[in-house]
Amino acid sequence: MISYHTHGGDVYRHQNVTDFSANCNPFGTPESVKQAVARAMEQICHYPDVKCERLRDAISHYEGVPAEQVICGNGAADLIFALVLALKPKKALLPAPTFAEYEQALATVDCEIKRYVLEESRGFSVGREFLDRITEDLDMVFLCNPNNPTGVLMEQTFLREVLLRCQECGCILMLDECFVDFVEHPEAHTMKPFLEQYNSLFLLKAFTKRYAMAGVRLGYALCGNRELLENMQMVTQPWNVSILAQEAGIAALSEKEYVEHSMAVIHRERTYLLEGLGRLGYETFASSANYIFFKGPINLQKSCLDKGILIRDCSNYYGLSKGYYRIAVRLREENDKLLRVLGEIPAAGSKNRQIP
Repeated sequence: MISYHTHGGDVYRHQNVTDFSANCNPFGTPESVKQAVARAMEQICHYPDVKCERLRDAISHYEGVPAEQVICGNGAADLIFALVLALKPKKALLPAPTFAEYEQALATVDCEIKRYVLEESRGFSVGREFLDRITEDLDMVFLCNPNNPTGVLMEQTFLREVLLRCQECGCILMLDECFVDFVEHPEAHTMKPFLEQYNSLFLLKAFTKRYAMAGVRLGYALCGNRELLENMQMVTQPWNVSILAQEAGIAALSEKEYVEHSMAVIHRERTYLLEGLGRLGYETFASSANYIFFKGPINLQKSCLDKGILIRDCSNYYGLSKGYYRIAVRLREENDKLLRVLGEIPAAGSKNRQIP
């Protein structure tokens, strides 16, 4: 039987639950996006635009970068795999725990992986010694900001040091910014201003989280290295972004009010959930994203599932053991339901104790 990596959002095997395991915008997909997809159904007899020109132009306008620096994919994961296939790195550095697809992509080209293990005693933050781990024998460095699953944010000044070190060592920095929009003042944390200056920077973005479009599969990346983008196109299958996805993306990028309102609510509800978890005795970690990483009893996921709540068990992340969980920040009614369920579970506040 084929083995699949476990992710959040598995509503197909867990039906009729309130899903806190997937980190998507709790307001759901904007109506304009749904309408755009419906209209695009009239075009599905045609092949999609292989160059995604209208979508890339829309992203260019939204991000304030030249369209030539934009590449689109069938979700962010598609671009991770395409980048690795184009570069065929021999050795790469990545933190642990972090998003599993980096390692999965590297495995397809038999890349040696060096891990920088994030320590709980330091709040799972990346320390300055990470700079010393970037050596000339590396081909790629992977970072996620804020990190998934911890939600820990790195400062722009530190990331610029990382980028400079990568440039000096001749390796590519794949910086995943899929969750940076959920940070307060994201413009102060994105590395987008350095695209022109550093051709070793590859910024990963997605529509999945910001617009609750996980099922559409649409991601994009920003990079000033034209040769790298051309090499990625050479190893990517044609028509990898459907007509429906392209039209959905164009419509989503015009949803300025939707984004502003939802981000304000998510910031407020994140604080509300952190305080609520603290009152129940859970150990939480500083999160700047639209999800919260925390410690709890060993089989908390099953106990929550029995009560109609699906949370993310993080024990399959490299560097984590049983008892680490991630929950998405949702709307007040759902967040209250989660806190109520957690309050009803025996030994809810006990660190890593088995629930009877």
